[in-house]
Amino acid sequence: MCGIAGWIDFDRNLAADSSVVERMTRTMACRGPDAEGVWIDHHAALGHRRLAVIDLEGGRQPMTAEDDEGRTLAALTFCGEVYNYRELRAELIARGHRFRTDSDTEVVLRGYLQWGERLPERLNGMFALAVWDTRTEELMLLRDRMGVKPLFYLPTEHGVLFGSEPKAILANPRAPRRVSRQGLCEVLDMVKTPEVAVFDGMAEVRPGHMVRVSRRGLRKSAYWRLEAREHTDDLHTTVATVRGLLEDIVARQMVSDVPLCMLLSGGLDSSTVTALAARASAAQGTGAVRSFSVDFTHADEGFAPDAVRGGRDAPFVRDLAEHVGSQHTEVILDSDQLTDPVLRAAVLTAVDQPPAFWGDMWPSLYLLFRAVKQHSTVALSGEAADELFGGYRWFRNPKAVGADTFPWLTAGSARYFGGLALLDKGFLEKIDIPGYRAARYHEAMAECPTLPGEGAEDRMMRKVGYLNLTRFVNTLLDRKDRMSMGVGLEVRVPFCDHRLVEYVFNTPWAMKSFDGREKSLLRAAAADLLPRSVLERVKSPYPATQDPGYEQVLRTELAAVLADPDAPVLPLLDRSRAAGVADRPLRDVSLPYDRGSLEMALWLNSWLTAYDVTLDV
Repeated sequence: MCGIAGWIDFDRNLAADSSVVERMTRTMACRGPDAEGVWIDHHAALGHRRLAVIDLEGGRQPMTAEDDEGRTLAALTFCGEVYNYRELRAELIARGHRFRTDSDTEVVLRGYLQWGERLPERLNGMFALAVWDTRTEELMLLRDRMGVKPLFYLPTEHGVLFGSEPKAILANPRAPRRVSRQGLCEVLDMVKTPEVAVFDGMAEVRPGHMVRVSRRGLRKSAYWRLEAREHTDDLHTTVATVRGLLEDIVARQMVSDVPLCMLLSGGLDSSTVTALAARASAAQGTGAVRSFSVDFTHADEGFAPDAVRGGRDAPFVRDLAEHVGSQHTEVILDSDQLTDPVLRAAVLTAVDQPPAFWGDMWPSLYLLFRAVKQHSTVALSGEAADELFGGYRWFRNPKAVGADTFPWLTAGSARYFGGLALLDKGFLEKIDIPGYRAARYHEAMAECPTLPGEGAEDRMMRKVGYLNLTRFVNTLLDRKDRMSMGVGLEVRVPFCDHRLVEYVFNTPWAMKSFDGREKSLLRAAAADLLPRSVLERVKSPYPATQDPGYEQVLRTELAAVLADPDAPVLPLLDRSRAAGVADRPLRDVSLPYDRGSLEMALWLNSWLTAYDVTLDV
């Protein structure tokens, strides 16, 4: 895993701007702590920060390919992993290509020379990459099918700026730090729209898409999208197919030249991945897998069930770790750590925008990954299984399913993604979040594929699945990527393998819920892998601190912001209401989501200050 950056300008010689390119590249240092490289050829400049995972010596970047006379044909800066690179390498050798490394990077580069725009169709993996073709003077930006790896770009008058994160682009003086209504709505609402970036003029390469930039301009095209297909397998075959796909996916994603581990919550998703990895490791004779979980100090003494968490993860984690024989480590966090100003600054720098939703989960995830990084460079996660197999409560809530909006923003679910209570009413009316949300919802529905003759229930559940797989999961994947890469840890997500996604997306809802519970297919596919306690466990989200001291620190910080006449967030706040919240007694700790408005106000202020953002509303 790595960080990439670059600059294409057809009107200047970028050799004179090497210091700017180096500055852009160094903003990605956390993503790639092992090495740095910059390649410049007149109108093109590519930068790379490397996290060495495959072929530690030979995979340095940017990487170039030359013809027999030594002329450069193409240059590549690549972030991610290609899990089928060995098969592709063998095919390319059979076609006459010669390799000087054992890296998947060189396979991608040679694959571009062989297949051109057809390259992404051949890749199985998570990736974001840029290829500069010196023969045609054209840039290709490419992102994986599910958007596991981020890639941003900003068109300029004579070319484009790009990077793994907005900060790489913002390091170029030609990039504005302006945010208008669209960007604010993306920040303040739980809607992550494909392609849309927070900063004006900037965009994200859409998952499953490529962007080509040449002297003729910029053009976008899709190489993959979710499609509606008839499912003809019976239930037994469907369960077996899901199991077979998962076995192959996990085995492929365990390839690494550096220490690898599992992120384990004791839930169905991460436990299935861990159990499959343990079997694969045993079959390969490589010993016990390593696993990590997270919890908070004193959680066993004062845990209070809330609306979404019926119990702690720890007992289920221990059951699974003992069952599969993993070498397990519990990372125990103190809630005092979550409010450390240095930590919160690091989180903000990793995200480039206010990480307000789920509050303390961002810094706690950062701390978990930092602890994991001390032992492993690569981790496998259970992310995206809920979106794929129907794990969230809104999949089984008829009102949410039938609503004319995103199901997670309906009554009963929306309160988990709030945070606007302290914002000024006039400001909110001006940016019109409900109108923006409605437009984005109907835009998503216009894209949703349909199957002729499909029944009403399957048509409706296909809609909900599509929204979760193209909108909701984007936020979770982005959070996972930013927090892990902020400490130089690569996290792989087996449930995002496009083969599994395509198959399960088209499985009828009756099969996905055949046992009357959430994620029926996955539970059936993993039935012989897991202890009964884990197999029957009700879904529980990532743990949150229940320490009232955490909220008290937030209130104290809000009071300090309100007392600072230069605080940039003040014009956006309802100051009277904010003052009342800062002063009132602590609420019941069993309602942690009520902290969202505090988190939003504080993160907004930090972001506006640290990024010198100009608001244009």
